[in-house]
Amino acid sequence: MTPEDHIDAVLQHLAGGRVFPDVAPLNTERPFVTYQLVGGAPDNYLSGDLPEKQQVRMQVNVWVDRRAEASEIGMLVEDAMRSAAHLQVEVITGRVATYDEETDLRGTMQDFSMYC
Repeated sequence: MTPEDHIDAVLQHLAGGRVFPDVAPLNTERPFVTYQLVGGAPDNYLSGDLPEKQQVRMQVNVWVDRRAEASEIGMLVEDAMRSAAHLQVEVITGRVATYDEETDLRGTMQDFSMYC
């Protein structure tokens, strides 16, 4: 499974299942969640063996019309990520409030480290 497959599985129950890699399709009903791979810390072995898992850093974004709803769903995202014990999730940042002037959407963004 790819890191994206893992994130989809963990978050699909949120925002009415509107969870998308990178960006949501134009005119997607709100609320929705987007996510993107923003780095990680690759394991390298002198022996040349391949690691069984990879450590990745994933940013998860919530987009809605109202600030309070962004905070509420952002907390649900964090709870879902923390509950994914099989991914060894570590919360890297607190939720950051954001606003997109072009779409007039409010949001949150938060980074997580996970092994998959």
